[in-house]
Amino acid sequence: MKFDTIIIGGGLSGLVTGISLAEAGQKCLIISAGQSALHFFSGSFELYGCDGAPLESIAALDATHPYSKLGVEQIGRLAEQVPQFFERMNITLRGSALRNHYRLTPLGVLKPAWLTMDEYVRVESADQMPWSRVAICDIAGFLDFQPDFLASGLAGRGVESKVVTISLPELERLRNNPTEMRATNIAKVLSDDVLVRLAQKINDACGDVDAVLMPTVVGLLEGSAVEQLRRMVDRPVQFVATMPPSVPGIRTQITLRKRFQELGGVYMLGDTAKSGTFDGDRLTSIRTANHGAVEFEADNFVLASGSFFSHGIVASPEHIYEPTLGLDVDAAGERSEWYERNLFKAQPYMTFGVSTDSDFRVRKEGQTLSNVYAVGAVLSGCNPIKEGCGAGVAILTSMHVAHTILK
Repeated sequence: MKFDTIIIGGGLSGLVTGISLAEAGQKCLIISAGQSALHFFSGSFELYGCDGAPLESIAALDATHPYSKLGVEQIGRLAEQVPQFFERMNITLRGSALRNHYRLTPLGVLKPAWLTMDEYVRVESADQMPWSRVAICDIAGFLDFQPDFLASGLAGRGVESKVVTISLPELERLRNNPTEMRATNIAKVLSDDVLVRLAQKINDACGDVDAVLMPTVVGLLEGSAVEQLRRMVDRPVQFVATMPPSVPGIRTQITLRKRFQELGGVYMLGDTAKSGTFDGDRLTSIRTANHGAVEFEADNFVLASGSFFSHGIVASPEHIYEPTLGLDVDAAGERSEWYERNLFKAQPYMTFGVSTDSDFRVRKEGQTLSNVYAVGAVLSGCNPIKEGCGAGVAILTSMHVAHTILK
């Protein structure tokens, strides 16, 4: 089977690459092993986790960082396109690469963010909160959201909180098994008439407040349920992230995948790329776990398989390697150099990933492959946890590689 481009990995970076190419008319295949990091989505994308202007901090990064390979000007140009890219799928994101805003965490802490989904709390200044009194609306029996922590954090910023707990008969059934009282299962119940009754209960319980804050337990498959609830509640409703699984993250994954398939893309879910056939400096085809001897051919290939979390990079007791194509990996040689004993220090292994040139072409046995690119978390040179840059690297390198392939 022949494609223009084959993408290994169906998470955020793989889908952004695939959609960008398919919108330009390419015939693309995405091979996805399954769950992606979007299932842990906080509701915000980070460009670089700093106060103020992220582009200024990015300009000072080491030359090996993916952002340094892109360059600040290219980052600025691509960053301007991202909200419009998602808006084409009716995903509204607010923010600017010129200056970070702040997202509200479940613990009531403000963290810098680049783009935040419209329904989430977004604060422009860490020193000036937009409300004086809020109602924090919890769901009875829901263990993945702790309103008291949120109220305490808000109190430290001068915001008075009223915690109210909502119970509905339909949700009580989930409580028969505590493992089922998860955000995604609650969201499946909160639709149609149940959503109307939820809105009524919120109106009855919350009283005279500036806003209602809720855990993200509405709108698993589409955002219309979120908008419906916001219209029915008397006060402005904004959402705060919960423990995973992330309802808006799964909704975003579904939406991106649907867009890719509507454009003619082939999305192979539950399969894994296992090996490749090379001709000189070119990869000509790959084989997958589910299709045995079937070879999938393409003009270009994009590795979007993620890092250790999704097994895009693997650590054995002796070495760190890329398991699909045997690509070169930038990593410290000695195991003792992979980590810091102090848990709160930057961990060296977080920067390990595949070795690439300035256009994100990968290397194998020291040779740059002319038609194989890497994007997102599988890249070396950045620490997405410490730097707060994971989503930005995923989205912007994917867009850049798509543009490079289309040239």
